[in-house]
Amino acid sequence: MAEKIIIDSDPGQDDALAILLALASPEIEVLGIVAAAGNVPLSLTERNIRKICELAGRSDIKVFAGCNQPMTGPLVTAEHVHGATGLDGAELPEPTMPLQEMHGVDFIVETLMDEPAGSVTLCMLGPLTNLGKALTKAPEIAGRIKKIVLMGGGCFEGGNITPAAEFNIYVDPPAAAVVFGSGVPIVMMPLDVTHKTLTTRARVNAIRDIGTPLAYAVVGWLDYFERFDVAKYGSEGGPLHDPNVIAYLLKPELYCGRQCNVEIETESELTKGMTVADWWGVSGRPKNALFIGDVDADGFYALLTERLSWLGREELARQPMLRLV
Repeated sequence: MAEKIIIDSDPGQDDALAILLALASPEIEVLGIVAAAGNVPLSLTERNIRKICELAGRSDIKVFAGCNQPMTGPLVTAEHVHGATGLDGAELPEPTMPLQEMHGVDFIVETLMDEPAGSVTLCMLGPLTNLGKALTKAPEIAGRIKKIVLMGGGCFEGGNITPAAEFNIYVDPPAAAVVFGSGVPIVMMPLDVTHKTLTTRARVNAIRDIGTPLAYAVVGWLDYFERFDVAKYGSEGGPLHDPNVIAYLLKPELYCGRQCNVEIETESELTKGMTVADWWGVSGRPKNALFIGDVDADGFYALLTERLSWLGREELARQPMLRLV
């Protein structure tokens, strides 16, 4: 039986690949996708999600707009990484599939209450605002969530938006604090593991060799997205963050980590948004997350490339070539 998931996302090129990986995988049933404000504002992320679904030939997927700003404070965005649209690197047509009228927070709550308890996994690819709001509005949903798999935070790798904080957590630390304090089983994909899944030339070329318009769009996104991190870290390619969330559901054996306590710093100006991971168990606080620290990166890219090659190949091959920008 396919695993039922809700995706919450703020695309973002790496979010796009995570969504495509989920849509390409028969082991997964996507109940809906909720747009978050993060990499770019909500007006762009909800549109980007619909563009991605149509690229995949999945206009049947229900897409919802969530919150347009964090639980507290102004929205921080990352156009300097993802470009003005959030999906710079490949020009996709404007979506024709509708945006659902229901608010994304209400969709999360209603879906969890309607589906059998313990049957829905939440895949969080951006800031945790929508889930934080949902748990605050309806605390009873916590006991109905199978697990939360999220991309966010860091420990030994530090941060990527400040010295201490990773972007997704930094955008809305109070929401992250609600999520990590919810008691729901959490699997955490921090920078410590995503920085090991680099877009090397060989890996990008393997996707290019698929030869479909979808693959060319992905390559355009990767070429654009990696430029920032290559310049920043001096690495051979950029880290591909969000697809690790979906890859973990498909092949958890690719990953290893440690159960530990993770708390969110919400007050300090110096370390706001820091995920304080008690890797060595020195605090005595209860363990609340599986902190993933290592990955078989070649296995990850083999899975991603294989699934992208499956996705709507016949239908997409008939479409005009997408223009890379």
